[in-house]
Amino acid sequence: MIRAEETFDGTFPYMPHFSDAPGFLMHYVDEGPRDGKTVLCLHGEPTWGYLFRHSIGALRGTYRVVVPDHMGFGKSATPPGRSYWLQDHVDNLERLVLGLDLRDITLVMHDFGGPLGMGLAARQPDRIRAIVSVNGPTPFGQPDLGDRLAANARMSPWFQWIVKAQAQGRLEAVLGELEFNILSTLKLNGFEDHRLIDDVWLRAYGSRFSNVAQCLGAIGWAKGFAIGAHTFEAPGDEVRRAIAVKPALAIWGMRDRTLNAEHFLPLFSAAFPHGDVHRIEGAGHYSLEDAPGQIAARIASFLERS
Repeated sequence: MIRAEETFDGTFPYMPHFSDAPGFLMHYVDEGPRDGKTVLCLHGEPTWGYLFRHSIGALRGTYRVVVPDHMGFGKSATPPGRSYWLQDHVDNLERLVLGLDLRDITLVMHDFGGPLGMGLAARQPDRIRAIVSVNGPTPFGQPDLGDRLAANARMSPWFQWIVKAQAQGRLEAVLGELEFNILSTLKLNGFEDHRLIDDVWLRAYGSRFSNVAQCLGAIGWAKGFAIGAHTFEAPGDEVRRAIAVKPALAIWGMRDRTLNAEHFLPLFSAAFPHGDVHRIEGAGHYSLEDAPGQIAARIASFLERS
């Protein structure tokens, strides 16, 4: 378990905050002016708020930047006896948002932070100001959602591995050793800049998963896909229309092997017909690692315009 005060040699120098509103100790970063617009950054698998470290530093001078670690990730607790499906994470996030009374929210969503954030938007549309998808899916009741998810899974090495490992009964054993195999897991999903790899970076991402009990979050997300346990929110027509007109931006690392642009950018455009799309040709799935400065600048420009 990562200590609350751990900064990873100063690369994550943000004060820890904790909320018990979700029924466990949920860690979050809360930086910037409290009277400004709120930027809520949502990570995915198997990362944590560390993924947004550059964005926090770039945005906190103007905006309130809130970055939670989902249950079983980062500095948050990993309670036993709980399920770790998408709907559970949406419940947790909603309780955190209501507990902090966050409003005027711009969602910045990566990986499964996408469906998690869209789940929050479906439940709390009046609290959402804008949407930023950074290699993060935006499922919101699109008629071809299931077909696109299935087609992506057939071509994605990560999802292919999940299905195969679950069928062979070894998914939990492999992901239960995530501290040891964190680099291969991150690389399978895809980052392009190998200069990132040093002892601090590996410790930041791997030390959270020091034993099987600490890997329940990472196991749960993968297993939930393999057995069909994740439930996407199904917003009604009124909510879909309300969210569709919000300012929206997709930033996509085009070398993403896990979430292929050909399937997920059309989902974004269907949910947000007036949204902008920015493609980064040299970045992979973890585009926030491959192109942090470019992404932070693009988000800042979007926030100023919107």
